[in-house]
Amino acid sequence: MNGKQAEHWAADFLQQQGLKLVTQNFHSRFGEIDLIMQDAGVLVFIEVRQRCNTDFGGAIASIDRHKQQRLIRAAQYYLAKLGHTPPCRFDVMLMDDAEGGNAQWIRNAFEA
Repeated sequence: MNGKQAEHWAADFLQQQGLKLVTQNFHSRFGEIDLIMQDAGVLVFIEVRQRCNTDFGGAIASIDRHKQQRLIRAAQYYLAKLGHTPPCRFDVMLMDDAEGGNAQWIRNAFEA
């Protein structure tokens, strides 16, 4: 069970929900965006978190304000390279294991 497997599971799951994969593991000097997908006319930046242990609040607690700011900066960098700014949102995929155990898809998890 690793993060890459969880990202692949999340990409497959979200594609089954109608989203289209734009890119996976977008890297910038500001950080990495696990998945960038298209949901109708909305560009969706998705953080995938797998946590088996809930001792420290589980997967959702790991996406703190600092992590959100890094994701926002990476998304801004991506949009600057794109040359235009479509409607966007930040989603989170949470799961207990790389096979999607107890998966939760949180749309609009935080605002930029």
